[in-house]
Amino acid sequence: MPDIKTLESIIGTTIDDQSLYETALTHRSYLNEFRRSKKEHNERMEFLGDAVLELVVTEYLYRNYQESEGILTNWRSALVKTESLSSVAEKLHLEDHILLSRGERNGSPRAMRQIQANTMEALIGAIYLDKGYETVQRFVIDNIVAMLPAILAEGSWQDSKTRYQEVVQEKEGHTPQYHVLEESGPDHDKRFTVGVYIDNTLRGQGVGTSKQAAQQEAAWNALQKQDQDSN
Repeated sequence: MPDIKTLESIIGTTIDDQSLYETALTHRSYLNEFRRSKKEHNERMEFLGDAVLELVVTEYLYRNYQESEGILTNWRSALVKTESLSSVAEKLHLEDHILLSRGERNGSPRAMRQIQANTMEALIGAIYLDKGYETVQRFVIDNIVAMLPAILAEGSWQDSKTRYQEVVQEKEGHTPQYHVLEESGPDHDKRFTVGVYIDNTLRGQGVGTSKQAAQQEAAWNALQKQDQDSN
């Protein structure tokens, strides 16, 4: 847990209730190793922060753009997806302050990105509870909505499956096929690993809490790999 001044510099405001942020930065795995030191992990606060984040982003897009509902929905999805939130967490050096088990700390980069994104949502929940809507609105706009110009410039807001299918059909004349490679976790917290194949060749993999989300990430990763190979 960072000292109070470090945490205030991260969120850009003074803190009234430090315990909220301690909860927001505590991953479930930490309690398994240090059960006596902490009583609550951040998943309930993540649930709240997810809703607050969606509201702030939705309101901002509605007030500032005249695009159709479908386009605004895609822009919002691009802003709140795992990759976007984890990139903000890295910019804020949030990983240095997340309380994790040793196993999770040494896990895969993909797993860490998911933890960072979840913690960002929990942090948003903590700011909302501690400082109210206007403060959390400013935090989200300054750190997350601020990515919108870059997202629009690179076109990453577009549906990844649709984009990948268009690219592959144009260049190779094939249609991508998606297959579930692995399912893990309990029923209430499933994780799906999905592969996208072109002519029986694996082009990308993705992980998500639903098959659809995992397919989107697989397509996005395949697009990134294709861009790298073409450069």
